[in-house]
Amino acid sequence: MTVSRYSFAEQAVVVTGASSGIGLAIARGFSEGGARVAFVGQNEGRLREAVDGLPEERVRCYSCDVADRGAVDEMMREIEADWGPVDVLVNNAGVNMPKRSVAEVDPEDWDRMLAVNLTGPFNMVRAALPGMRGKGGGLVINVASIAGLRAGKVSGVGYAASKHGLVSLNHSLNEEEKENGIRACVICPGEVETPILDKRPVLVSAEHRARILQPEDVAAAALFVASLPPRACVAELVITPRLQGFR
Repeated sequence: MTVSRYSFAEQAVVVTGASSGIGLAIARGFSEGGARVAFVGQNEGRLREAVDGLPEERVRCYSCDVADRGAVDEMMREIEADWGPVDVLVNNAGVNMPKRSVAEVDPEDWDRMLAVNLTGPFNMVRAALPGMRGKGGGLVINVASIAGLRAGKVSGVGYAASKHGLVSLNHSLNEEEKENGIRACVICPGEVETPILDKRPVLVSAEHRARILQPEDVAAAALFVASLPPRACVAELVITPRLQGFR
């Protein structure tokens, strides 16, 4: 797990999809850097495991479906009541499905992917934005994918479409909110060893999982972006396994 080299003391950070994989590594990294961190996920039991060993006074667990706008709004009100406006929002929650081609994807699965992967970040940004504007700044980190930059059969149509939308949301946020001191960075990783690999139609080997990116690699990138001064904006960051490159 990542050990933060940076100081985020007294910053309020919200991380979605924080019970496993990339989200867990990012959330723990911020916590180790001294931040107050809201771990957001759908499984309360797994969230409790995720914060085990962390300072109780600086972590909160929120069981919330980011696709539920009302639940997101209520959660953000609770976070801001405790900690004030959010300094860093990390939109990491995401899903994919085994049937991925245009011809085979289930319409309900398509709707769910768009709801979680794209509408979810929109809901989170919409809820956090007034507080960030009020305090004169903030950082949004959106965890997308290489699939958000180019389509492919491995990622599938629904995942790629939702992540392309997330990339666009990120860049729109920079264009619209830069005068309010708000920055956004979209991180586009290649293959990462996370539970989402278990949804692939053809499962990958343990050897393959060991060669690709690990959650702490992406977390290190997110923490670096968050460590930069407010004058610096990393609008887009691509990180891939060395042996795969960008393709």
